Amino acid sequence: MRIVVLGIGNILLSDEGVGVMVVDELARRYRLPPEVAVIDGGCSGMEMLDDLARADHVIVVDAVQADLPPATLLELRDDDVPAFFTAKLSPHQLGLCDVLAALKLTDESPANLLLIGVQPGSLDLAMQLSPRVAAIVPTIVARVVRELEAQGVRPVLRAAA
Repeated sequence: MRIVVLGIGNILLSDEGVGVMVVDELARRYRLPPEVAVIDGGCSGMEMLDDLARADHVIVVDAVQADLPPATLLELRDDDVPAFFTAKLSPHQLGLCDVLAALKLTDESPANLLLIGVQPGSLDLAMQLSPRVAAIVPTIVARVVRELEAQGVRPVLRAAA
């Protein structure tokens, strides 16, 4: 089994970087087995093809524009994660859309896909998350851990330094 946890976002635009912050926190707090790849996808697009190709399970964390209150979580699975977007939910979805479409064309789509989206409160030029979004990062990390456990992975909490 190969599982990918992918955080995407631009850390220079406040809450837009939430996906990257979540995967950084996950990697800092937990030891994961080698079959789990934790990837800071930043603002990547087609560069993610090899990382996602033929994965058994992909968990994507990103800021999404869904007209919800700031820091609201939104989850989409498999076919509900649109491969072709008519309206962008996130500034990265065109890149993710292209990657998913390319993987589908080559029969290398991930077997299972989960998007954990976070409604941003701020997209200002800043390298820190807004207080509301920063406050839910531990909740998102815990949600990713639960999803990994549902796939049979046992993340091990690192000892506090």
